[in-house]
Amino acid sequence: MTTETDLIRNIALVGHQGNGKTTLAEAMLFRAGVVTRPGRVESGNTVLDTQPEEHDRTQSLTLGLASFSWGDYRINLLDPPGYADFVGDATTALRVADVAVFVIDGVSGLQVNDELLWQVAGERSIPRILFVNKMDKERASFDVVLAVIRDHFGSGVEPVDLPVGEASAFTGVADLLTEHVILYDSGSANTSDELPADIADREHEQHEHLVEDVVEIEDDLLSKYLDGEDISVAELEHALRAGFAAGSLWPVLCGSAVDAIAVDRLLDFVCRIAPAPSEVPGIEVHGDGVAKVRGDGVAKVRGDGVAEVGCDPSGDPLAYVFKTQTDEYVGQVALVKILSGTVHADDVLVNQRTGAKERLHNLLRVLGSKHTAIDTAEAGDIVGAIKLTDVSTGDTLAPIGSSLTVPPIVHRRPVYGIAVAAESAGDEDKLATALAELVSDDPTLEVTRDSETHQTVVRGAGDVHVQVALTRLKRRYGITLQTEPVKIAYRETLLGTVETEGRHKKQSGGHGQFGVATVRFEPLPRDEGYEFVDETRGGVIPKSLIPAVGKGIAESMGRGGRHGFPLVDLRATVLDGKHHSVDSDDFSFRMAGALALRAAIDKVGTLVLEPVDHVEVTVPSALQGDVMADLGRRRGQIEGTEPAGDGEVTVIASVPTSEVTDYPVALRSMTHGRGRLALSFKCYQERPEPR
Repeated sequence: MTTETDLIRNIALVGHQGNGKTTLAEAMLFRAGVVTRPGRVESGNTVLDTQPEEHDRTQSLTLGLASFSWGDYRINLLDPPGYADFVGDATTALRVADVAVFVIDGVSGLQVNDELLWQVAGERSIPRILFVNKMDKERASFDVVLAVIRDHFGSGVEPVDLPVGEASAFTGVADLLTEHVILYDSGSANTSDELPADIADREHEQHEHLVEDVVEIEDDLLSKYLDGEDISVAELEHALRAGFAAGSLWPVLCGSAVDAIAVDRLLDFVCRIAPAPSEVPGIEVHGDGVAKVRGDGVAKVRGDGVAEVGCDPSGDPLAYVFKTQTDEYVGQVALVKILSGTVHADDVLVNQRTGAKERLHNLLRVLGSKHTAIDTAEAGDIVGAIKLTDVSTGDTLAPIGSSLTVPPIVHRRPVYGIAVAAESAGDEDKLATALAELVSDDPTLEVTRDSETHQTVVRGAGDVHVQVALTRLKRRYGITLQTEPVKIAYRETLLGTVETEGRHKKQSGGHGQFGVATVRFEPLPRDEGYEFVDETRGGVIPKSLIPAVGKGIAESMGRGGRHGFPLVDLRATVLDGKHHSVDSDDFSFRMAGALALRAAIDKVGTLVLEPVDHVEVTVPSALQGDVMADLGRRRGQIEGTEPAGDGEVTVIASVPTSEVTDYPVALRSMTHGRGRLALSFKCYQERPEPR
């Protein structure tokens, strides 16, 4: 019996910025009768680009969802941004979808993000379709683009369409499976088995190539073909579906999103060929005691603490919050994929992160910024939920008493930062709340408070990512921000060992203040911190006041050395001192310790230490020399290289932090977007004196 789950198709439209993904989504909605007229990205009236920032920049900046019907099927269409800074949303879409449609520019051909996202999809083993878009544009060439795709992605790339005409003469496609032609005139499609004369010979030749490749997928079909028997379209399609699901074959279609040519063909093809959620491997979950779960088709045990949950509408409910978005009218909208079971409005599930119960007051069918209430959602479906108490991106909603948790997506650490502050003191508390909500919606952002520079730093994948986040923050929360570059947390340490005396004496009538401490200061190895030692003898300083000397030194270290940076890696040994039975107190010896340190700084001076980052840059091998030379100009020390696969190499280096604050932007420019960067703090080292 066919269930609703069997008729769901979860599709991610992915590809490089400007390839026409959102325009294709509009064409799909138009063909499905959801909209009467396709919107345009340039006009800011598309269903999926709903944010003002997207309208201002005329590009998608956040993951959009459109759920609609296509015949008997339910299509959940995920449209992530194509810009490199927002690859986190594309990764999320590929985690949730069951099939990826790569939208390729028919003029520009394969581009950087197409290749990067193909790798991500391959790591997840998600079935992939390629749609060569913009076939109506001048200089579009299906043959040229197909050759490049095959060169990059291998022999599994299999065209199932041929374009009829090119550029302004592009009018339709020839279906290589059925050998029918679908022509479009004023928006309507007409199917015929009479091929245009100018492509008939080529179509027959390509059809034979397709048949030869597809029959190899199934042994019985190959035997039948070798025996000279006719192969039916249904048999070809069955084998094509098997190869597609196994990841050995990637069909290529073509069309025009702007004119909605062959868009209905793409939707039909996806519904027939792509797997239903129930046909894809179950999702990995973690939890205490899952090894005891029976293999009943709902949860298959893979090992202690790990299980695989299948997409079964009759199983226990389990849902994954893959994205949260803030709507100005309804508040937070959680986008949720139902992994197992059937969820009803007003069901109560437990947020496994917080342990709190969450009542699903409203389930929504999502169409961009428009929402329609629904009563139930079966396994495999993607829906919205509102009025949840405390839910963030990556949360798992499970039945009461369950320990199952879906591992969250691990995104690359953000590498580009800007320091922010509220312009008015009254907005400071509001800013902290707003930043927390931004990170909840977009976990690829990071907000930190640097205790040394006293800056609040927002980090993202790149400059555009951070600027969009701050623009969104200003709009949503009405906070006027001040921004500045991230300060470098330099430090200082003493240049040598020295012995000094700190003397504090003050008399103004009544009890005075008196404390004298003789202290030996010596630098310690890097990252050893601060060490305080008492070597006094004979009670020259009362034991109860010795800690005050150390505290005074520590406080003075925090106030900075000769250059104003905190002092570190220092041992202070108090050797001698004097006290007064009446006038000596804790404050006096704190001052004595501080004065002893200032005297030591004056005598031997300090050395400035700068933070150094561990840097890993992954680039095509041809760019390795350029990257290494650039890192050298940034005072980097190359530590080695490692092969990264697919013709790439990872350059490993240690580079001063001050030299890599702008590196994400520079690397993108230098490698034309093909470079990937990972940064992490490594150590402090001596900063060379300025020339």
